[in-house]
Order: sequence, then C-alpha cells, then structure tokens
Amino acid sequence: MELIEKHEEILGQRAELLEQMESHREQQKMQRKQQVKESEAARHRNTTLLQDLQKIEDRLRGRQLPRPDLLALETRYWASVEESVPAWEHFLLGKGPHPTDDPGQPLRRAKQKPSTARDQGLPPRPKPRTAR
Repeated sequence: MELIEKHEEILGQRAELLEQMESHREQQKMQRKQQVKESEAARHRNTTLLQDLQKIEDRLRGRQLPRPDLLALETRYWASVEESVPAWEHFLLGKGPHPTDDPGQPLRRAKQKPSTARDQGLPPRPKPRTAR
C-alpha cells in the first residue's frame, strides 16, 4: 500500500516537472522570437543609417573646397587664437592683466554678470523687515 502511494506521489511530481519544463520551453521560444524580431529591426535600422551616411558622404564629396586664400586665412586665424589663449585665460580667470594693457596703465577687471540666487539654484533672500 505504501509503495502504491509513493509511486503515485512520484508520478505526480514527474507530471508537475514535465509541465514546468514545457512551460519553460514555451517561454524560451517566445524569447527567441522576440530576439529575432529585435535583431531584424536593428539590422534594418543599421542598414538605413549606413545608407544615409553614404548619401551624406556622396554630397560632401561633390562640394568644392573653400578657396585656397580663405583656407589659408582661416588657418592663420586659428593659429593666432591658439597662441593668445594662455594670456586671455589668465585674464579671464582673474589672475592677470588684460592682454592688451600696457604695464603702466591701471588693471581692468573682466566684466562678470552679477549672479542671482536663482542662477545658483538657491531660494531668494528674505527682504529686510522695517522696525515698527
């Protein structure tokens, strides 16, 4: 009698495990289908992006370069900017004189916009109360 009950219990557990395995298998199938869909969508998106980039590249190749004299002027301008950056940086940080000042002239300060509590994310200051 005990063996029959034990056998039935084992068969019940087996059926339950088979059902769980089947459910898990179905979930995996659904996940695979979803991954395939996402992969195809990504592949399509990437193809579209590559085509767009190719069109842009083709358009850029068709344009003419700027005139050589303008290109040289722009190159000299940026070289000049890079040379003067240290002097201006020193001045703008408030650590040195204005780059165009003569040594005998009084120092100019960089103009700064007055900050408000709102700019710094702070609540406004309370207004002073008058004595009554």
